[in-house]
Amino acid sequence: MTAVPQPAPPKQDINSDLGFGAVVSREVRHRLVNRDGTFNVRREGLPLFASLSAYHYLLNISWTKFLGYVSACYIAANTFFAGAYLLCGEDALSGMHPHSHLAGRFATAFFFSVHTIATIGYGSITPNNLSANVIVAIEALAGLIGFSFVTGIVFARFARPLARVIFSERAIIAPYNGITAFMFRIVNQKSNEIVDLNAKLMLARRKKHSPNGEREFILLKLERERVALFPLSWTIVHPIDQDSPLHGMTPDEVRDCDTEFLILLTGFDETFSQNVHTRSSYRGDEIVWGAKFKSMFNPAMDDGTLSVDVRKLHEIEPVPLAP
Repeated sequence: MTAVPQPAPPKQDINSDLGFGAVVSREVRHRLVNRDGTFNVRREGLPLFASLSAYHYLLNISWTKFLGYVSACYIAANTFFAGAYLLCGEDALSGMHPHSHLAGRFATAFFFSVHTIATIGYGSITPNNLSANVIVAIEALAGLIGFSFVTGIVFARFARPLARVIFSERAIIAPYNGITAFMFRIVNQKSNEIVDLNAKLMLARRKKHSPNGEREFILLKLERERVALFPLSWTIVHPIDQDSPLHGMTPDEVRDCDTEFLILLTGFDETFSQNVHTRSSYRGDEIVWGAKFKSMFNPAMDDGTLSVDVRKLHEIEPVPLAP
Protein backbone atom coordinates (compact mmCIF):
# COMPACT_ATOMS: atom_id res chain seq x y z
CA MET A 1 0.00 0.00 0.00
CA THR A 2 1.48 3.31 -1.07
CA ALA A 3 1.85 5.89 1.67
CA VAL A 4 0.21 9.19 1.02
CA PRO A 5 2.81 11.98 1.28
CA GLN A 6 1.97 14.50 3.97
CA PRO A 7 2.15 18.17 3.08
CA ALA A 8 5.15 19.95 4.51
CA PRO A 9 4.41 22.40 7.31
CA PRO A 10 4.30 25.99 6.18
CA LYS A 11 7.69 27.62 6.36
CA GLN A 12 7.79 30.69 8.52
CA ASP A 13 9.22 33.81 7.01
CA ILE A 14 12.65 34.33 8.59
CA ASN A 15 12.22 38.09 8.20
CA SER A 16 9.03 38.20 10.26
CA ASP A 17 10.57 38.05 13.75
CA LEU A 18 11.87 41.65 13.57
CA GLY A 19 15.38 40.52 14.48
CA PHE A 20 14.76 39.04 17.94
CA GLY A 21 15.70 35.51 16.89
CA ALA A 22 14.37 32.18 18.12
CA VAL A 23 16.18 32.15 21.47
CA VAL A 24 15.05 35.61 22.55
CA SER A 25 11.49 35.11 21.38
CA ARG A 26 11.34 31.81 23.27
CA GLU A 27 13.05 32.75 26.53
CA VAL A 28 11.84 36.30 27.18
CA ARG A 29 8.92 36.15 29.61
CA HIS A 30 8.12 39.85 29.55
CA ARG A 31 7.04 41.98 26.65
CA LEU A 32 9.48 42.24 23.76
CA VAL A 33 8.92 45.97 23.17
CA ASN A 34 7.99 48.32 26.01
CA ARG A 35 5.35 50.99 25.61
CA ASP A 36 8.07 53.64 25.24
CA GLY A 37 9.71 51.69 22.41
CA THR A 38 12.67 50.28 24.36
CA PHE A 39 13.59 46.58 24.24
CA ASN A 40 13.73 44.05 27.06
CA VAL A 41 17.04 42.61 25.86
CA ARG A 42 20.44 43.49 27.33
CA ARG A 43 23.90 43.07 25.85
CA GLU A 44 26.59 41.79 28.19
CA GLY A 45 30.21 40.66 27.92
CA LEU A 46 31.60 43.78 26.26
CA PRO A 47 34.46 45.69 27.91
CA LEU A 48 33.22 48.58 30.03
CA PHE A 49 34.55 51.38 27.82
CA ALA A 50 33.51 49.57 24.63
CA SER A 51 29.88 49.37 25.72
CA LEU A 52 29.64 52.92 27.09
CA SER A 53 28.85 55.84 24.82
CA ALA A 54 28.54 59.10 26.70
CA TYR A 55 27.43 60.92 23.55
CA HIS A 56 24.49 58.59 22.85
CA TYR A 57 23.59 58.43 26.53
CA LEU A 58 23.46 62.21 26.88
CA LEU A 59 21.39 62.47 23.72
CA ASN A 60 18.76 60.01 24.92
CA ILE A 61 18.27 60.94 28.58
CA SER A 62 15.62 63.43 29.66
CA TRP A 63 16.32 67.14 29.85
CA THR A 64 15.99 66.96 33.64
CA LYS A 65 18.75 64.37 33.92
CA PHE A 66 20.92 66.14 31.36
CA LEU A 67 20.74 69.50 33.13
CA GLY A 68 21.30 67.74 36.45
CA TYR A 69 24.50 66.13 35.17
CA VAL A 70 25.73 69.43 33.71
CA SER A 71 25.05 71.25 36.98
CA ALA A 72 26.77 68.53 39.03
CA CYS A 73 29.85 68.58 36.77
CA TYR A 74 29.93 72.38 36.90
CA ILE A 75 29.87 72.44 40.71
CA ALA A 76 32.37 69.57 40.97
CA ALA A 77 34.83 71.26 38.58
CA ASN A 78 34.72 74.56 40.45
CA THR A 79 35.07 72.76 43.78
CA PHE A 80 38.13 70.90 42.47
CA PHE A 81 39.85 74.05 41.21
CA ALA A 82 38.94 75.96 44.37
CA GLY A 83 40.72 73.29 46.38
CA ALA A 84 43.70 73.55 44.02
CA TYR A 85 43.92 77.31 44.61
CA LEU A 86 43.85 76.80 48.37
CA LEU A 87 46.77 74.37 48.07
CA CYS A 88 48.80 77.10 46.35
CA GLY A 89 49.07 79.01 49.62
CA GLU A 90 47.31 81.80 51.47
CA ASP A 91 48.73 84.45 49.12
CA ALA A 92 47.77 82.61 45.90
CA LEU A 93 44.86 84.96 45.20
CA SER A 94 44.95 88.70 45.70
CA GLY A 95 41.43 89.03 47.03
CA MET A 96 41.78 86.24 49.58
CA HIS A 97 42.27 87.48 53.15
CA PRO A 98 45.06 85.37 54.70
CA HIS A 99 43.57 85.48 58.20
CA SER A 100 39.99 84.57 57.25
CA HIS A 101 38.55 81.20 58.21
CA LEU A 102 38.75 78.22 55.88
CA ALA A 103 35.14 78.50 54.69
CA GLY A 104 35.64 82.13 53.70
CA ARG A 105 38.86 81.43 51.82
CA PHE A 106 37.20 78.47 50.06
CA ALA A 107 34.25 80.62 49.03
CA THR A 108 36.64 83.21 47.58
CA ALA A 109 38.55 80.52 45.66
CA PHE A 110 35.32 78.88 44.48
CA PHE A 111 33.87 82.06 42.99
CA PHE A 112 37.22 82.96 41.46
CA SER A 113 37.08 79.55 39.80
CA VAL A 114 33.58 80.36 38.52
CA HIS A 115 34.87 83.61 37.00
CA THR A 116 37.84 81.84 35.42
CA ILE A 117 36.11 78.77 33.99
CA ALA A 118 33.44 80.98 32.40
CA THR A 119 36.05 83.53 31.22
CA ILE A 120 34.21 86.34 33.05
CA GLY A 121 37.20 87.95 34.74
CA TYR A 122 35.86 90.76 36.97
CA GLY A 123 39.41 91.58 38.05
CA SER A 124 38.63 91.89 41.77
CA ILE A 125 40.48 88.62 42.43
CA THR A 126 43.71 87.80 40.59
CA PRO A 127 46.36 85.06 40.86
CA ASN A 128 49.50 86.12 42.74
CA ASN A 129 52.04 83.33 42.28
CA LEU A 130 53.23 80.97 39.57
CA SER A 131 51.30 77.92 40.75
CA ALA A 132 48.03 79.85 40.85
CA ASN A 133 48.64 81.18 37.32
CA VAL A 134 49.34 77.65 36.07
CA ILE A 135 46.03 76.43 37.53
CA VAL A 136 44.25 79.41 35.92
CA ALA A 137 45.67 78.40 32.53
CA ILE A 138 44.58 74.78 33.02
CA GLU A 139 41.12 75.80 34.18
CA ALA A 140 40.63 78.20 31.28
CA LEU A 141 41.44 75.43 28.81
CA ALA A 142 39.16 73.00 30.66
CA GLY A 143 36.37 75.58 30.58
CA LEU A 144 36.69 76.12 26.83
CA ILE A 145 36.59 72.36 26.16
CA GLY A 146 33.80 71.72 28.65
CA PHE A 147 31.50 74.47 27.41
CA SER A 148 32.16 73.47 23.78
CA PHE A 149 31.18 69.89 24.62
CA VAL A 150 27.99 70.94 26.41
CA THR A 151 27.08 73.34 23.60
CA GLY A 152 27.51 70.56 21.03
CA ILE A 153 25.32 68.16 23.03
CA VAL A 154 22.62 70.80 23.52
CA PHE A 155 22.62 71.61 19.79
CA ALA A 156 22.45 67.90 18.89
CA ARG A 157 19.52 67.37 21.27
CA PHE A 158 17.60 70.22 19.64
CA ALA A 159 18.59 69.29 16.08
CA ARG A 160 17.85 65.56 16.32
CA PRO A 161 14.47 64.75 14.73
CA LEU A 162 12.20 62.57 16.85
CA ALA A 163 8.76 61.19 16.20
CA ARG A 164 6.79 62.29 19.26
CA VAL A 165 3.77 60.12 18.59
CA ILE A 166 1.37 59.40 21.45
CA PHE A 167 -0.27 55.97 21.46
CA SER A 168 -3.62 55.36 23.11
CA GLU A 169 -3.25 53.74 26.52
CA ARG A 170 -5.41 50.81 25.43
CA ALA A 171 -6.08 49.00 22.21
CA ILE A 172 -9.65 47.89 21.59
CA ILE A 173 -11.64 45.18 19.86
CA ALA A 174 -14.57 47.03 18.30
CA PRO A 175 -17.31 46.43 15.72
CA TYR A 176 -16.14 47.11 12.18
CA ASN A 177 -18.14 46.71 8.94
CA GLY A 178 -20.20 43.80 10.22
CA ILE A 179 -17.21 42.06 11.86
CA THR A 180 -14.78 43.11 14.57
CA ALA A 181 -11.37 44.75 14.38
CA PHE A 182 -8.31 45.38 16.49
CA MET A 183 -7.75 49.14 16.80
CA PHE A 184 -5.52 51.68 18.49
CA ARG A 185 -5.21 55.42 18.06
CA ILE A 186 -2.21 57.72 17.63
CA VAL A 187 -1.67 61.48 17.48
CA ASN A 188 1.34 63.68 16.78
CA GLN A 189 2.50 65.34 20.00
CA LYS A 190 4.63 68.02 18.32
CA SER A 191 3.47 70.91 16.16
CA ASN A 192 5.60 69.76 13.22
CA GLU A 193 4.16 68.00 10.19
CA ILE A 194 4.82 64.31 9.49
CA VAL A 195 3.99 63.13 5.99
CA ASP A 196 3.94 59.70 4.34
CA LEU A 197 3.45 57.93 7.68
CA ASN A 198 3.67 54.14 7.34
CA ALA A 199 2.44 51.64 9.93
CA LYS A 200 3.36 48.02 10.44
CA LEU A 201 1.53 45.81 12.95
CA MET A 202 2.84 42.39 13.93
CA LEU A 203 1.35 39.76 16.22
CA ALA A 204 3.76 37.90 18.50
CA ARG A 205 2.39 34.95 20.47
CA ARG A 206 3.37 31.57 21.83
CA LYS A 207 2.81 28.72 19.45
CA LYS A 208 0.08 26.32 20.44
CA HIS A 209 1.27 22.93 21.71
CA SER A 210 4.90 24.03 21.47
CA PRO A 211 7.00 22.26 24.15
CA ASN A 212 9.61 25.03 24.16
CA GLY A 213 7.16 27.91 24.24
CA GLU A 214 8.41 29.36 20.98
CA ARG A 215 6.86 32.51 19.62
CA GLU A 216 5.47 33.04 16.17
CA PHE A 217 5.45 36.42 14.46
CA ILE A 218 2.60 37.19 12.08
CA LEU A 219 2.34 40.36 10.05
CA LEU A 220 -1.23 41.64 10.35
CA LYS A 221 -3.15 43.14 7.47
CA LEU A 222 -4.27 46.71 8.08
CA GLU A 223 -7.24 48.57 6.72
CA ARG A 224 -4.79 51.33 5.76
CA GLU A 225 -1.02 50.91 5.98
CA ARG A 226 -0.03 54.51 5.27
CA VAL A 227 -1.40 58.02 5.26
CA ALA A 228 0.05 60.73 3.08
CA LEU A 229 -0.73 63.41 5.67
CA PHE A 230 -0.86 63.16 9.47
CA PRO A 231 -2.22 66.51 10.72
CA LEU A 232 -4.72 65.16 13.27
CA SER A 233 -5.16 61.66 14.66
CA TRP A 234 -5.12 58.22 13.04
CA THR A 235 -6.97 55.11 14.17
CA ILE A 236 -5.06 52.08 12.91
CA VAL A 237 -7.36 49.15 12.20
CA HIS A 238 -6.74 45.45 11.68
CA PRO A 239 -9.99 43.79 10.47
CA ILE A 240 -10.55 40.44 12.20
CA ASP A 241 -11.90 38.55 9.20
CA GLN A 242 -11.60 34.82 8.48
CA ASP A 243 -7.99 35.27 7.36
CA SER A 244 -6.96 37.02 10.56
CA PRO A 245 -5.03 34.99 13.18
CA LEU A 246 -7.29 36.60 15.78
CA HIS A 247 -10.44 35.18 14.20
CA GLY A 248 -12.45 33.19 16.71
CA MET A 249 -10.12 33.90 19.64
CA THR A 250 -11.50 34.88 23.02
CA PRO A 251 -9.96 37.37 25.47
CA ASP A 252 -8.71 34.50 27.65
CA GLU A 253 -7.07 32.79 24.69
CA VAL A 254 -5.34 36.01 23.67
CA ARG A 255 -3.95 36.49 27.17
CA ASP A 256 -3.01 32.83 27.72
CA CYS A 257 -0.78 32.64 24.63
CA ASP A 258 1.28 35.66 25.80
CA THR A 259 0.12 37.82 22.92
CA GLU A 260 1.90 41.04 22.09
CA PHE A 261 1.08 43.43 19.26
CA LEU A 262 4.26 45.11 17.98
CA ILE A 263 3.89 48.46 16.22
CA LEU A 264 6.42 50.17 13.96
CA LEU A 265 5.79 53.67 12.56
CA THR A 266 7.95 55.42 9.98
CA GLY A 267 7.37 58.86 8.51
CA PHE A 268 9.03 61.92 7.02
CA ASP A 269 9.51 65.02 9.16
CA GLU A 270 9.06 68.10 6.98
CA THR A 271 10.83 70.41 9.45
CA PHE A 272 14.10 68.46 9.44
CA SER A 273 13.64 66.82 6.00
CA GLN A 274 14.54 63.47 7.55
CA ASN A 275 12.85 60.17 8.23
CA VAL A 276 11.64 59.58 11.77
CA HIS A 277 10.37 56.41 13.39
CA THR A 278 8.90 55.17 16.63
CA ARG A 279 7.59 51.91 18.05
CA SER A 280 5.40 50.56 20.83
CA SER A 281 3.38 47.49 21.75
CA TYR A 282 0.22 46.24 23.42
CA ARG A 283 -0.04 43.12 25.56
CA GLY A 284 -3.14 40.96 25.68
CA ASP A 285 -4.19 42.46 29.02
CA GLU A 286 -3.97 45.97 27.55
CA ILE A 287 -6.80 45.30 25.10
CA VAL A 288 -10.39 46.27 25.88
CA TRP A 289 -12.97 44.05 24.22
CA GLY A 290 -16.30 45.56 23.26
CA ALA A 291 -15.35 49.24 23.21
CA LYS A 292 -14.90 52.11 20.79
CA PHE A 293 -12.92 55.33 20.87
CA LYS A 294 -14.73 58.55 21.66
CA SER A 295 -14.51 61.31 19.10
CA MET A 296 -11.57 63.67 19.51
CA PHE A 297 -12.92 66.34 17.18
CA ASN A 298 -14.15 69.65 18.58
CA PRO A 299 -17.03 71.50 16.93
CA ALA A 300 -15.90 73.50 13.92
CA MET A 301 -15.04 77.11 14.64
CA ASP A 302 -16.63 80.07 12.93
CA ASP A 303 -13.84 80.22 10.37
CA GLY A 304 -14.29 76.53 9.55
CA THR A 305 -11.11 75.38 11.34
CA LEU A 306 -11.14 71.85 12.75
CA SER A 307 -9.27 70.82 15.89
CA VAL A 308 -8.76 67.69 17.94
CA ASP A 309 -8.57 67.45 21.71
CA VAL A 310 -5.51 65.32 22.48
CA ARG A 311 -6.79 64.81 26.03
CA LYS A 312 -9.51 62.58 24.57
CA LEU A 313 -7.01 60.26 22.86
CA HIS A 314 -7.40 57.54 25.48
CA GLU A 315 -11.15 57.86 26.09
CA ILE A 316 -13.27 54.85 25.18
CA GLU A 317 -16.86 53.79 25.70
CA PRO A 318 -18.47 50.34 25.80
CA VAL A 319 -20.18 49.00 22.72
CA PRO A 320 -21.69 45.53 22.14
CA LEU A 321 -19.82 43.19 19.84
CA ALA A 322 -21.57 41.28 17.11
CA PRO A 323 -22.30 37.67 18.17
